[in-house]
Amino acid sequence: MADAHLEVLVEPFRENDPGPHVAAVIDAAAAAGLQADMGPFATTIDGDVGQLADAVAAMIRAGFSNGASALQIRIDAA
Repeated sequence: MADAHLEVLVEPFRENDPGPHVAAVIDAAAAAGLQADMGPFATTIDGDVGQLADAVAAMIRAGFSNGASALQIRIDAA
């Protein structure tokens, strides 16, 4: 059961061209067993708070190692 909602904005933002830095973050989420929903400005993921917390470190590493200049992460209770 999802008890938390994660929103991640990966920069640089390029309209209609998310780039490898965004794909890497989404791939890291998928590797953690999470389903990412890429929106026009941010990617959202619903899941267990512990699972989201564990995945965030891998997502950060993946983004920066693939060219991200910044990641903004917000987690709220669902």
